[in-house]
Amino acid sequence: MFDFVKTEKIVTFEPAFRLKQIKLAVFHDLIEDWREAKTLPAPLREKLQANCPLDITGDIHISKDNKTVKAVFTLGDGLKIETVLLRHEKRNTICVSSQVGCALGCLFCATGKAGFKRNLLAWEITNQVLFFARYLKKQGEKTGRVVFMGMGEPFLNYDNVIAAIKLLKDKDGFNLGARHFSISTIGVTEGIKKLAQEKLQINLAISLHAPDDKLRESLMPANKEYPLVFLLKEVGEYAKKTRRRVMFEYTMIKGVNDSELQAGELAHLLKNQPLYFVNLISFNPAGVFARLDGFQSSSPAQIKKFKAALEAAGVVVTERYRFGKEIKAACGQLAGR
Repeated sequence: MFDFVKTEKIVTFEPAFRLKQIKLAVFHDLIEDWREAKTLPAPLREKLQANCPLDITGDIHISKDNKTVKAVFTLGDGLKIETVLLRHEKRNTICVSSQVGCALGCLFCATGKAGFKRNLLAWEITNQVLFFARYLKKQGEKTGRVVFMGMGEPFLNYDNVIAAIKLLKDKDGFNLGARHFSISTIGVTEGIKKLAQEKLQINLAISLHAPDDKLRESLMPANKEYPLVFLLKEVGEYAKKTRRRVMFEYTMIKGVNDSELQAGELAHLLKNQPLYFVNLISFNPAGVFARLDGFQSSSPAQIKKFKAALEAAGVVVTERYRFGKEIKAACGQLAGR
């Protein structure tokens, strides 16, 4: 895979403008071969071609409706990660991974069941975006948004995630605006606090999935370390400081967290917060992992009732479109397969 850090080292003793030319060629022009970088002198192109090839190879899986494309990447050490392209009517979203696996063990998530292997480096994260940016370019389309909602907990790999975002938003390169990035966290409070201090306008999403600590801890063991009272306090500080909206993701699991009473508890939890909104997600079975826990998705009728109860209490609610279930590319299904 393309190693941007290695590329930077190779041009250390070149004139400063060479790095800008390289960023434009790689992240703006989306070249796939250094010989295409005509602004660079031939000897440098040859050196880069030999030492830092631009190849990014992924195994592609496409849904029947062509709205979801999943790429499985094999990293240099043989580990695998998954990245998903979500094709909305007017924009394209790339859902990237930040870790190989995940250490948090949420019961409804295949990634958590797979366990944690390691953090991804910044260039391993940007490569996921580059791969699909090239894919879209060949179809006359562009990247619209990048969301850190794939494999792993982004705030447990904070430095590499932020470094990747800064590279992708660099005006001399990919030039994607900060507001086009979203980070989803289970509620790692240190990460939320650090993000509030960044001079970036990144969107924040909280994986909530339960309106009380007892249920949340049974579904998400990490709630023991990040209980709701501390999580919501930090999110409140974040919203107050940044004045940015915060999305609370809520996976609808039949008979577990989908009653109208629980909708009322959730509304109470988020009351009087005009910058908060809830995004309801149908539970997506993830093969053997889901069967082990016996989880099923809430029925459309029950989701409608839950949504209505939230709206009646004054909570803004959206419902996530189900992308890529058939190719194991939907929320909670990524496991490096």
